[in-house]
Amino acid sequence: MSSFSGVLYIGVTNNLKRRVYEHKQELVEGFSKKYKCKKLVYFEEYKDINQAIAREKQLKNWNRKKKDRLIIKLNPDFKDLSDSW
Repeated sequence: MSSFSGVLYIGVTNNLKRRVYEHKQELVEGFSKKYKCKKLVYFEEYKDINQAIAREKQLKNWNRKKKDRLIIKLNPDFKDLSDSW
């Protein structure tokens, strides 16, 4: 998730559409609400929760430039990928 000011939020969920809705409606307390992270700019799908958590930890340890390069490969304009949901 990204805010209009460019702050990135990285998390794991078993229901992406529900989680995006919760962020957009500010139903989730914490980082994403504080920084108004409401745009889904990138996501990956995993069948194994342990793999998803490992990837989340990996991404959280990356610097901003590396995260931006990953997003730009699939979403160069940082559009909200959930707009059509």
